[in-house]
Formats: sequence, structure tokens, C-alpha cells
Amino acid sequence: MARKYSKSAGRKVERAMKKRKAGTLKSGRSGKKVKSRKQAIAIGLSEARREGKKVPKKKTSRTSAAKKKTARKKTAKKTTSSRKTTKKTTRKTSKTTRTRKTGARKAKRKTRRTKSRS
Repeated sequence: MARKYSKSAGRKVERAMKKRKAGTLKSGRSGKKVKSRKQAIAIGLSEARREGKKVPKKKTSRTSAAKKKTARKKTAKKTTSSRKTTKKTTRKTSKTTRTRKTGARKAKRKTRRTKSRS
């Protein structure tokens, strides 16, 4: 059976682990000291990848937005197949009736305010 990781990639990880133990291994951008064993391994593997060594591709996690989108599609398929297609009727109110209602509310508020002040 073929090796998943090349020997030189293993050496890179080993070097990163030793540096971590010594307390000299630092993360990329922030430059903070690496304390985690897993992070040290990840740094070693990424360095090996950069040099073109035999290392499996990085596992990319899907974003939460993509996960939500696929979940919505699945639930939409389930609901549409079981539901009958009936058209919903909505009651529309004209703009004038709405303004009359809000105008009446405003008038009530004004009268309440004047009563409470006196």
C-alpha cells in the first residue's frame, strides 16, 4: 500500500513538533506561540505542502451559509411534494383607509396628552 505522506513531510511535522516543545514555534500571521499539538502538526503539513511534498489535500469545510442553503432546499422539496397547490387569497386594504386609521390614532393620542397635562 502506498504512503499517504512522504518521508520528508513527516520530517517537517517532526521538526514543527520539536519546535513546539521548545516553545519556539510561532503561528503564521499573528506570530503567537503555538501551544496546541494539532496546530503544530498542521503547520508542519502546510510547510510540506508549500514545498510540493506528497501530502493529501486539505479538507475544506463548507461554510455555514452553504449548509443552510442545502438544508433549505431539502426541506422545500419535502414540503412541496406533500402539499397541494392552493392559491391563498389575501385581503388588500386601500391606502386611504390606512391613513384614516393612523390619523384617528394620532388624534386620540393628542387628546390623551392634553387631558393628562391639565
